[in-house]
Amino acid sequence: MTDLLWMPASDGRQGAAGNPNYVRSMDAVVQKALEDWVVLDRTAFYAEGGGQPSDVGKLTWDGGEARVKHVSKKGAVKHELEGDVPPQGARVHGEIDWALRHQHMRMHTAQHIVSGVMWRSRQGRTVGNQLHADRSRIDFEPAKLSPEGLRDLEAEVNRILAADLPVRVYEEDRAVLEARLKADRMSERNLLGLVPQSVRRLRIVEVYDPSEPRTIDVCPCAGTHVARTGEIGLMEIVAREGKGSNRERIEYVLKA
Repeated sequence: MTDLLWMPASDGRQGAAGNPNYVRSMDAVVQKALEDWVVLDRTAFYAEGGGQPSDVGKLTWDGGEARVKHVSKKGAVKHELEGDVPPQGARVHGEIDWALRHQHMRMHTAQHIVSGVMWRSRQGRTVGNQLHADRSRIDFEPAKLSPEGLRDLEAEVNRILAADLPVRVYEEDRAVLEARLKADRMSERNLLGLVPQSVRRLRIVEVYDPSEPRTIDVCPCAGTHVARTGEIGLMEIVAREGKGSNRERIEYVLKA
């Protein structure tokens, strides 16, 4: 099994210090090697999932180098390569494309905030999302957003981003989270039912305002995130589209 270096809990109040989502490189051993992919004993490369694309970057070793063009986690965590393929047992050094990873971190954290605000203000449940470095989308239902409603949503999200709030990543027992979400009327926002009941310990991402105090959003998530909302910049909604009688899609971009 591959040790996923971005997964451990972190304290968002400490910024990037000690936060595994900011790990940009690693050393590892090749556990399995086939024609165009390898499995490593540990990796800093994010494997595609949850609407977030995988990291890309490169692997180097004595006598070889390859571009990591995609990472998947169906079964084993597979690093798909372009170029040479290191042999089983080789020691490799990995470097992720940090500019791309950081864009995905900003986009993913912004999605949590938009989803949290949309639920709390309009009971709009997130039913899908797809993140990209330059532009991302979220599907909501039900969600009848007027032009004024879109402006209000954008303004509230940007207020949270500008407040530079901490983003916490921690583990919690499923039963504790379920009780908390029910008390806070956030159960339907989280789609927790999609997580198999056999998973009893969950990785949680929470955007929290300590000044009030209040939770902006709390959700089980295995993605990568920034340590504070001020790192995201500002969000602009650039498109809205109806996707049937009861679903709407918004697209957004981020400005530094």
